[in-house]
Amino acid sequence: MSEVHIKDNESLDNALKRFKRNCAKSGVLADLRKKEYYQSPSVKRRKKSEAARKNKKKRAF
Repeated sequence: MSEVHIKDNESLDNALKRFKRNCAKSGVLADLRKKEYYQSPSVKRRKKSEAARKNKKKRAF
């Protein structure tokens, strides 16, 4: 869990911005989206393979 301590004379907006940045760096939201619903292992493999094909096509272009 990300934790941010508010410094002296720091606005709430700045502390919230630091908290969001901290969450983004630690990958909390990405992990949450990934675990939002169950995917069978075969679907995971297929999606990974499709993404690799797409990236390879982009690099070749």
